[in-house]
Amino acid sequence: MKKNPLFPQIKGIMHGGDYNPEQWLDRPDILEEDIRLMKQAGMTSATLGVFSWAVYEPREGEFHFDWLKDIMDRLYENGIYTILATPSGARPAWLDEKYPEALRVDSYGVRAHHGVRHNHCMSSPIYREKVRTVTDKLVSHVGNHPGLLMWHISNEFGGECYCPLCVNRFREYLADKFDHDISKLNHAWWTTFWSHTYNDFSQIEPPYQNGEYSIMGLNLEWKRFTTYNMTDYMKSEISFLRGKTPSIPITTNFMTLYGGLDYHAMAKELDVISWDSYAPFHNDYESLWDTFAANAFSHAHMRSMKKGTPFMLMESAPGLVNWQPYNKLRRPGIHALESFQAVACGSDTVQYFQWRKGRGSFEQYHGAVVDHLGTNDTRIFKEVAALGRDLSKLTGVSGTIVPSRIAILYDWDIRWAVEDMKGLASSTKRYVETCVGFYKEFLKMGVDPDIISCDHDLQEYDVIVAPMLYLVKDGLGERLSRFVKGGGQLLATYLTGYVKADTLCFLGGFPGDGLSEVFGIVSEEIDTLYPSDTNVVLFEDGRKGTVRDYAEVLRVGTASVLGSYTSDYYAGGAAVTVNRYGDGSAYYVATRLDMDALRPLFREILKKAGIPTLDLPEGVEYHCRAGEGETYHFYLNTSDHVQTVSGVHGKNLLDDETVDGVLQLEKYEAAIVQVL
Repeated sequence: MKKNPLFPQIKGIMHGGDYNPEQWLDRPDILEEDIRLMKQAGMTSATLGVFSWAVYEPREGEFHFDWLKDIMDRLYENGIYTILATPSGARPAWLDEKYPEALRVDSYGVRAHHGVRHNHCMSSPIYREKVRTVTDKLVSHVGNHPGLLMWHISNEFGGECYCPLCVNRFREYLADKFDHDISKLNHAWWTTFWSHTYNDFSQIEPPYQNGEYSIMGLNLEWKRFTTYNMTDYMKSEISFLRGKTPSIPITTNFMTLYGGLDYHAMAKELDVISWDSYAPFHNDYESLWDTFAANAFSHAHMRSMKKGTPFMLMESAPGLVNWQPYNKLRRPGIHALESFQAVACGSDTVQYFQWRKGRGSFEQYHGAVVDHLGTNDTRIFKEVAALGRDLSKLTGVSGTIVPSRIAILYDWDIRWAVEDMKGLASSTKRYVETCVGFYKEFLKMGVDPDIISCDHDLQEYDVIVAPMLYLVKDGLGERLSRFVKGGGQLLATYLTGYVKADTLCFLGGFPGDGLSEVFGIVSEEIDTLYPSDTNVVLFEDGRKGTVRDYAEVLRVGTASVLGSYTSDYYAGGAAVTVNRYGDGSAYYVATRLDMDALRPLFREILKKAGIPTLDLPEGVEYHCRAGEGETYHFYLNTSDHVQTVSGVHGKNLLDDETVDGVLQLEKYEAAIVQVL
């Protein structure tokens, strides 16, 4: 595997964060001190301009960029590169006053007032024009700056707009999709139900809260359209910048598992994937390992969108945030551990929001490297500086990737369709949590799955795990069939293959699209369980597993039964099956089981695929990065006591010590072991 470092100029793992010098232009002493402290902290980059539009253009047509160039000059002179954002993430007041069409309309049809962020309409021609104008001026002033490393488009895209411009675009989008044939749309959306048939595309409205939201196809297409429209806007910024500065890579910062946009579609337009990680560490509802593991799922998801290339941790908080239900400080050692986790999962960067705390407004108490105290002797600053020194030891890791032979299917279309379906139980569908839960089980065994969409090339993998594959996109059934026939191991669960891409149910039995043949079963019914309901699955080897939430009643064809229900009217019926299909095997878990009961099944699947597992102490997380003959093993101790890992050989880059068999990890300690 060839190394592909994101930023050869950095010569290692980037260390940086959001910097807002425009808030301190009246304090040159602070700006000077920032440079000194950044060097002490080992910072190699700074992200500028995310929310600078009102300073760039305080009045329409009046531009000021000299201050920005001065800051970039000083950073570069001190070995710090700039990631420069376009300022479209928040608009100045004059724009909304003069051009109110740039403001969004909500799902009740009410136009927003000026304020906060991301309340601009992506369809608005005037908004796009004003963004292009200010960006053009920005490029002309600093686009050729030697310190400019990357463009950062806007900030944390999100939200929906129901204004007349967006409604018209939505109608055009639907007309194109359905070949300008309203009868095709009516069939796909089953509009004869409740007499909701449309006569013309002009009659279609988005799913207003006080309007039509009872058509599943409409709701799903609106979600898809929102992604399409947001991506179209993003492309308008990207194409302009590529025309002006073709050698500068482009990214935007995603937000973990944000449900409003399909990141897989947006990722195609970006050079590099980046995201903002704010895991709720030290909460009271899960173990620290669980919090870390869920965060690792997001890392895996981000890296999988551009296989073969590292991703970027664009933002993280070394201390606290200000928007979670409980904004708890990270305990000593946690910041370094979560940063090493990002690198372990494939990031070539560790970056923060933010460098220095602001004095006022919404984020005045959001964590930062430099506190209001303004000194270098705070706990958090010293931790960041120590991390900077450690990251400088990982030069060889940059550009390596996480090799994985197993993938979990996580797809926004499925998520949206499951969340919107009118069946089962509203509080226990938990599609996202189910996907994360499967990931955690493999992570416990030292296996780090990729997280892919249904459109990804399945042939890259030996094992595919498809939890709650409710919606089957066109062609997916045939691709999964080919995957298993070719020797792949496929694991699916209850709620698989119920609807087509347009949300129409398959006829002829679930799972549809040929998957019944692949799995050798037909699902006749699905039972929704109350929390007080009990059932058990008894496996052939005597193991038992507790049934929760859902239980499908199966008709078994060619499959072999591995486990059966023990109670209710479907007692004795199949709950877990395997079907030999071609050269591979298709496993079906028809009920939500506790993971302890499924773990031996996972090990069996991995063994069939020839994927090795590890016996890790509870609370220790493992990842691997490799490239050009170099291999790095990452061990993260998320527990509050000393842990010992056996079978480790190589050089620990963090302490320069050789490990020959046994690795000892202190509380919250990480080890990065290079194979010699």
